[in-house]
Amino acid sequence: MKGGSPVFRHFFGSPYGNKRNPFDEFFGPFRGDSPQRDFKQRSLGSGFIIDKQGYIVTNNHVIEDADQIKVILSDDKEFDAELVGRDSKTDLALIKIKGAKDLAPLPLGNSDQVKVGTWVVAIGSPFGLEQTVTAGIVSAKGRIIGSGPYDDFIQTDASINPGNSGGPLVNMDGEVVGINTAIIASGQGIGFAIPINLARGIIAQLKDKGEVTRGWLGVGIQDLTPELANYYGLKAKKGVLVTQVFEGDPAERAGIKVNDVILSVDGTSVSTGRELSSMIANTDVGHKAKVELIRDGRRQTLTVTLAKRDDDERNLTAQSRDSEEMGIDVTDLDSDLARRFGIDGKENGVLVTDIKDGSMAQEADVRPGDIIKEINHSVVKNRNDFVKLMQKSKDSPSVQLLIKRRNAGYLVVKIQRK
Repeated sequence: MKGGSPVFRHFFGSPYGNKRNPFDEFFGPFRGDSPQRDFKQRSLGSGFIIDKQGYIVTNNHVIEDADQIKVILSDDKEFDAELVGRDSKTDLALIKIKGAKDLAPLPLGNSDQVKVGTWVVAIGSPFGLEQTVTAGIVSAKGRIIGSGPYDDFIQTDASINPGNSGGPLVNMDGEVVGINTAIIASGQGIGFAIPINLARGIIAQLKDKGEVTRGWLGVGIQDLTPELANYYGLKAKKGVLVTQVFEGDPAERAGIKVNDVILSVDGTSVSTGRELSSMIANTDVGHKAKVELIRDGRRQTLTVTLAKRDDDERNLTAQSRDSEEMGIDVTDLDSDLARRFGIDGKENGVLVTDIKDGSMAQEADVRPGDIIKEINHSVVKNRNDFVKLMQKSKDSPSVQLLIKRRNAGYLVVKIQRK
């Protein structure tokens, strides 16, 4: 088996508790030019049984690239397991064992009902110490840790360590409310679990089809800032601004336009772009969704027939994770926004609409209202250019932005990655 996905290597190196040879750091570079040999690596994770047929839920990074999967139950009986399906976007996987008798599946709870401050228990095999139980409380909900577009983690101070990955987070009624997934390197009392309500639909699809399909609306979106909410005449910062409508996709066919503010889908209100993305992704392909929006100060409802999301093709249609980590929100320029910010409506580039507090962009003095004209000497004509160029520069220690600022002219801002 190989190491986990980038986010888990970022959070705690190897997610399985494998120990590196300390001498490699000293003697590795001096061992001559002999080619590196392939070797098999044993990895360890946790999981839990969900039915008597032998289906077991775990993390994708626990079984990713595995040549062989073995499961050891609490009675020390060992079984070979087959991979049923996995979803890298939510880091979930479903495996199955055969021939086991008297299996005791864990009941699934309701993670939406879990309150901050309630007691939970994490179960797993931290550092290979099988059947370990640790207790703590739910520290926060809805945490975003940069692992993907569907981040919505439960944060807990119940001790979670390498080897706990894939194990259950259980409430005081013995119900699974989360799936232990990540920790912060060198952090104490900070662990993250996937909410079971997010996992339910994924698990069901993996069980039925062996893969996950997600709904697709076909829009570029961003969260509303207080200024944008006021500009569009909204009494509260509720809704998601449409910044781009992709040609030929469901939103365009239904009549959704740039600068529409989406308020709800099928009667469920949305406050952030992440909420909207998650809601659409968890809706069946082909579903006719009722999308309520505000356009030119008037409410209307459109029916959108959702298509299948192709994540490989859509990587560049939403703002890159790299730019989110830098703390920059941008949108394409249009005549209304140009007037709002006192900009020539013929300008090329993207408009900075928001800078997150404490972000790398704020430290570099990027400001709302700035127009980003170039990234590392490459011209930025629109938001898609911005996303592509930010993604292209993701491995660089810094990014240079040529910006145009009102009353200041052209400036070069250098953002240092942390």
